[in-house]
Amino acid sequence: MEILYEDNHIIIVNKASGEIVQGDKTGDEPLSETLKRFIKERDNKPGNVFMGVAHRLDRPVSGVVVFAKTSKALARLNAMFAAGDVHKTYWAVTAGSPAEPEATLTHYITSTERNNKSYASATPRPGAKEARLAYRLIASTERYNLLEVNLMTGRKHQIRVQLASIGCPVKGDLKYGARRSNPDGGISLHARRIRFVHPVSKKEIDITAPVPAGDALWKALEDGALKQI
Repeated sequence: MEILYEDNHIIIVNKASGEIVQGDKTGDEPLSETLKRFIKERDNKPGNVFMGVAHRLDRPVSGVVVFAKTSKALARLNAMFAAGDVHKTYWAVTAGSPAEPEATLTHYITSTERNNKSYASATPRPGAKEARLAYRLIASTERYNLLEVNLMTGRKHQIRVQLASIGCPVKGDLKYGARRSNPDGGISLHARRIRFVHPVSKKEIDITAPVPAGDALWKALEDGALKQI
C-alpha cells in the first residue's frame, strides 16, 4: 500500500490491481479496512477509525483512490464527485491502435448484473446511459499503445467498454476482448491522476500515481510519455 497524500481529513493511496476498494460478496478484506487497521496501529488510536469510501476503482484496475478520514470530508467529497468537480485521468495500455491519435468518444451504455458486464452502442437505446470520454495517444512500443483518458461521465466499466468498441481493448481485459490475461490477473488500466479542491481546507489537490512497479512495459511506456511532455 502506497500512501500518496494524507492529512486530518483525507488519505489518497495508490491501489494495486487485485485489491478491492470496498467490501463485496467475495469476503476479501477491502482497502478501506486495511487502511483502518493501518492507521489504528500506526497512530495508536484507542477507538474506531473512520474511513469513508468516496469513489471506487474496479478490482483489476490500479491507481489513485481517495478516502475520507472524517464524516465531514466524506459528505463533501460525495457531493463533489456527483457534481463532476473531481477530475480523473487514466492511462490505458492497448494492443490496438486508435484510428485517430486524439478524439472524444460518445456511446450509450447498458449494464447487466448477470455477468457484471457493460455494453456500448453508438446510438441511444432504452435504458442506456450516455457515456463520454476523451483520449489521446501519448506513447507506443512495437506492440502496445498508451492512451491518456479523461472521463466526462462515470459509467460502469466505461473506459474498458468504450475503448474496446473502437478496437482498442485494454491489455489483459479478457471480459472486453483482450486476447490473453496479464500474469497478475489484473488489467493494464491505471488511475493516473486526480485533481480537486480539498473538501475542508479548500487548497488545490493534484496527485499523480506512479505506474505499477516492476512492470517493464508500463515503465517503457511511461518513459516514452514523459519524453513527449
